Amino acid sequence: MHRLPTRAVTAICNALQEQIEHGLLAPGCKLPAERKLSEVFDTTRITLREALVQLEACGLIYREERRGWFVAPQRLSYDLIERSHFHAMVRDQGRQPATELLSARLQPAPAAICARLQLPALSSVIQICRLRRIDGRAVLYAEHYLNPEYFAGILDFDLSQSLTELYALHYGIAYGRVRFETLPTALPVAAAMALKVSAGSAGLHITRVNSDQHGRLIDCDLEYWRHDAIRIVAEAG
Repeated sequence: MHRLPTRAVTAICNALQEQIEHGLLAPGCKLPAERKLSEVFDTTRITLREALVQLEACGLIYREERRGWFVAPQRLSYDLIERSHFHAMVRDQGRQPATELLSARLQPAPAAICARLQLPALSSVIQICRLRRIDGRAVLYAEHYLNPEYFAGILDFDLSQSLTELYALHYGIAYGRVRFETLPTALPVAAAMALKVSAGSAGLHITRVNSDQHGRLIDCDLEYWRHDAIRIVAEAG
């Protein structure tokens, strides 16, 4: 049975939430150190940390390893229906996107990727790992798995750019049918390290399996988002 939060924890949560909602603690600003906050609220570090963790779970603040606590920016709206890509989606909402290439190589396909892309056993795939930022904040760790049959020479390109645009410009490939799976998750080690959070922190895992305009399964994206960074929306006509 989960115990109810103490009055002190509730009071701290309410006070910080009020400061955030009234703009006194602006999005992206760093909170004072935990020692200072415990003095402000005349409480123990344990009680303060419990309040901060609750606010983190609500998406109002976030923590970065060795940097401290920050006020969470406004969530990005992630539309599952609209055909867009990360940079366009972020810019359309008045924010600044950036992508960092972490690694890219041809490798044996994991069994789960073989299943999703309907590849035979012992197939090879192109794996591209990238870190994506909104307004300078790391929010998304992505692993892209491409069927190499359709993307000869792609490792020679600048892979920090939009893959959607790269596909269209150099391979004549456009996305057709897309399958999404969305699950809350504990962030795996690779994602947590890239996002500068503790391994096992709460995150949102989105799997996209993409077909092209001819119905061929071309790639699979595994996206690991900070749980406070996006809201999922879908509007069908």
